[in-house]
Amino acid sequence: MKEAMADIGPTVLTSMLSLVALFALTKLMGCKQVSQLTLFDYIIGITIGSIAAELATELEEPLQPLTALIIYGLVAFGISELATKSVRARNFINGKPLVLLDAGQIYRQNLRKARLDLNEFLTQCRAAGYFDLSQVQTALMEHNGSVSFLPKEPYRPATPSDMDLKPKQSHVQIPFVIDGKLLPKNLTEAGKEETWVRRELMKQGYRDESKAFLALWDGETKLIVFPMETGKTPS
Repeated sequence: MKEAMADIGPTVLTSMLSLVALFALTKLMGCKQVSQLTLFDYIIGITIGSIAAELATELEEPLQPLTALIIYGLVAFGISELATKSVRARNFINGKPLVLLDAGQIYRQNLRKARLDLNEFLTQCRAAGYFDLSQVQTALMEHNGSVSFLPKEPYRPATPSDMDLKPKQSHVQIPFVIDGKLLPKNLTEAGKEETWVRRELMKQGYRDESKAFLALWDGETKLIVFPMETGKTPS
């Protein structure tokens, strides 16, 4: 029991060390969603996670897994930088998009390269909303494994320019109130005052900001307000 208790302190320290190392390496390597990971990113991520787990429990020689962790992270960063600066390196590391379908022709050889059979390809089409392949002009397998579709002109969504419309440009909504509290920094950056926010809240029936769960400024004249939760949460 005493030996187990004695191991807790070093285990906590090595666990914290592995978390700090993982955080630093993640910041160095950049943030990507799972769907954006290349095969190399995926393998590196699994390996780094495995080494970090070993580091958390390695009490006798924690420097060995820590060194391996840093090396993997630096190599991944170096390869990412190389792929960013060199087109040839990028094509070699990430690969090129594969044309799976174009102008009514399905390319069997490229399906094989992409490790897709026809059923899987049709599933990807349906998942993208294309149940009729005659509506698709081009389908590409991207380097991250996703399939991109270019619809034929008659089947693509209409845009305002198609109808000679000129809608006003939307802006990123800025939060002025979060969880009943004003955000002075956001107000300053937007060139607004607290009195303006409170006046807009009053117009919408809110006595003050404490009654608003979230208030977003649309970049022009409108304040979009969501009330504090008062009713029963839907199950």
